Amino acid sequence: MDTILHGTLGGVVAFLATTLGAAFVLVGKPLSQRASDTMLGFAAGVMLSASYFSLIIPGIAVAEDIWNSTAIAALIAAVGIALGAGFVAWLNSTLPHEHFEMGQENADSTSLARIWLFVIAITIHNFPEGMSIGVSFGGDDITRGLSVMTGISLQDLPEGLAVAVALMSRGYGKWKSFATAALTGAVEPLGALIGASAVSLSTTILPLGLTFSAGAMLYIISHEIVPETHRSGHQNRATTGLIFGLILMMFLDVTLG
Repeated sequence: MDTILHGTLGGVVAFLATTLGAAFVLVGKPLSQRASDTMLGFAAGVMLSASYFSLIIPGIAVAEDIWNSTAIAALIAAVGIALGAGFVAWLNSTLPHEHFEMGQENADSTSLARIWLFVIAITIHNFPEGMSIGVSFGGDDITRGLSVMTGISLQDLPEGLAVAVALMSRGYGKWKSFATAALTGAVEPLGALIGASAVSLSTTILPLGLTFSAGAMLYIISHEIVPETHRSGHQNRATTGLIFGLILMMFLDVTLG
């Protein structure tokens, strides 16, 4: 029960971080596209670092302890990453949604209000993040859970703001943009609850759960975030943001143990 409680609370923290980031749209000047791309690049760096240092490497280590075999541990990690990426790819191809620049995907998109298409797109992104937080608290490893929660929450701050700004650029008011951006983070506690519940049933599925979450995040980085940050000609700043985000998350992970 401690794993489920801690994991769910971690998802709530990430949700609050998304809400806080979105709240910045209510004050100050609108965020430029250049700044938005830089912040999203930072978010990608945090997720990339968390995928390896907080999920894949610990997942392999736990699998080695369980099975006493490096080869089996590596195979489990490979399967988990592939399943995680495949899961998000399936969501991406099944649910109607719209990217900020690429436009609508899937035939049923025209039947939904555009604002909800944005919500679905970001929800596809945030659900695996919530699962990552929940899974990371498995095995009563509070330190690992706090590390993943901190990293994802840090990247949720600029992401929440970026989503709100993107909605405002499409003609929605400040409060509606804020509320919608905050709503996209509401799925993270649910994802965290599911992830924490799964690994609490048996520690033997913990390595698969950790690497599954990593695969989901890696797919999101490559398929969603990086293309968005490079589309407006700000790839140099976006890449700089990615490097700083990766370094920050690596530092947090190492110093937190």
